Amino acid sequence: MSIFQSILNTIPRPLLIKLSYPVRSFLTFWLKGDNFTDPIDGKSFRKMLPYGYEVQRKNVLSPSTLSLERHRLMWLYLKNETDFFTSKEKRKLLHIAPEQCFYNRFRHQSNLDYLTSDIESPLADVKADICDLPFEDNSFDVIFCNHVLEHITDDKKAMQELLRVMKPGGFGIFQIPQDIERETTFEDDTITDPKERAKIFGQYDHVRIYGMDYFDKLRDVGFEVNELKYNEKISSELVEKYALDKTEILPICYKR
Repeated sequence: MSIFQSILNTIPRPLLIKLSYPVRSFLTFWLKGDNFTDPIDGKSFRKMLPYGYEVQRKNVLSPSTLSLERHRLMWLYLKNETDFFTSKEKRKLLHIAPEQCFYNRFRHQSNLDYLTSDIESPLADVKADICDLPFEDNSFDVIFCNHVLEHITDDKKAMQELLRVMKPGGFGIFQIPQDIERETTFEDDTITDPKERAKIFGQYDHVRIYGMDYFDKLRDVGFEVNELKYNEKISSELVEKYALDKTEILPICYKR
């Protein structure tokens, strides 16, 4: 097991978040180069860091923003295909389990009324269970909830809550780790041992592996879903330069 795997699998995530801040400047300087670029902050590196709880992926974790493939793809979509950053209309954004690479940027974005929520993250403004959100119906214009639902036993209830608190006309991005070769989602509630979960689901605190039916699960609770293969709109050279996942499908969800 590599040092990065050991850190991920032994240090609780809230503590990891706190510890990551003082080491980013050092890593950014140490790894600077020209092979990879993080589009979130524009900084370039000779290599990126590996990441993964069970299987390590090489050159995926940005030293400067701590973004992963999914974060950079989402950033590019928001920047190039939406008015998320440029709209003069103030929008209310709910960010479930806020990612460090976005947190300060969204917090200081003048056209956002930004609220974060999670059950344990130190970055959360509101400590809450995603299956019982303490917000009124139709409260948010935008909701981001990425790599959360695979942790939730009752993911249908969580999806229903996300729909309930989204305003009509609003949109959300709800990324998950997905096996695009798998037609249907696999879950087994009898698997409770963290080591077995890591072996079967890919991470010790995951409870399922989503297949291609994930999008229909979102539709079943009431969302309209665009299954966006956004990588196909980006040149192959930039896919490599930005260290993106070529198979990632963005679930863009709307409430009508």
